[in-house]
Amino acid sequence: MKSSIKRWAGIGLGTAFLASGLAACGSGYQSGGHSGAQSPQDNTPPAAQERVHAEDMKKSEAENRKGESGEAGSDITILPRPLRLAFMTGHVKAGLALYRAGAPEMAAPHLLHPVSETHSAERAGLDELGFDASIFETVFQALNAGRPASEIEPQLAAAEQHLEHLSIKAGGDHIDIIRFMMETIVEEYAIAITDGQVSDAGEYQDAYGFALVARDHAANIEPELPGLLNALDALIALWPDGPIPSAAPAPVGKVMAQTSRVLLTLPAR
Repeated sequence: MKSSIKRWAGIGLGTAFLASGLAACGSGYQSGGHSGAQSPQDNTPPAAQERVHAEDMKKSEAENRKGESGEAGSDITILPRPLRLAFMTGHVKAGLALYRAGAPEMAAPHLLHPVSETHSAERAGLDELGFDASIFETVFQALNAGRPASEIEPQLAAAEQHLEHLSIKAGGDHIDIIRFMMETIVEEYAIAITDGQVSDAGEYQDAYGFALVARDHAANIEPELPGLLNALDALIALWPDGPIPSAAPAPVGKVMAQTSRVLLTLPAR
């Protein structure tokens, strides 16, 4: 996440991300240097390129997590409040989907994310919008106690509505949030997959939650952008079992390529 934060603290997502995503699907995209000359063609097989990219992402994330409660935790405060809220909401969306898919134990840590001390920096400024930590604490306690679905589901709905209310109050640009979600999905998904298998279920689930957040923001854009909605639906479909880790997950390159297609449907600035 740290690399995303640094970029978004400056100019945001650039054309390099589009290039890497399109290259991952073998589109033959070539990126020119500052002098206008084309880069030498890379003849490395796509599968090997994808593996190298994923390993680079894992190394970067491992370094970032060394300071998650310190340096990395403070870095996220650089992000605009709407982006931090979208990031938090992605974790909760993953938890909601997991619970509703019959996986309450996997859901619990995602639903606790908004009130976790480890991620306290994400909440900076949210109290001013009316953030209510007790809603998420109640959900977590109910899950730990094994309360019945008839009791927990209304609490989940309340948590979902609370985040929607905060999102409206936080404002922000839907397009910027979707761009941020796409970059974050690529980072998280690359970490989640090793040798074609889900090696980090939490990151796999987070990436799914971020795709759902992007879909929600896309639905609020007026006038409606059918191409964007269709591209996001196709992205979400790349998690064959929703947030439940799949035995045959989509390749990293395929997810990268689809996030690039999402970006290409966004209105030009």
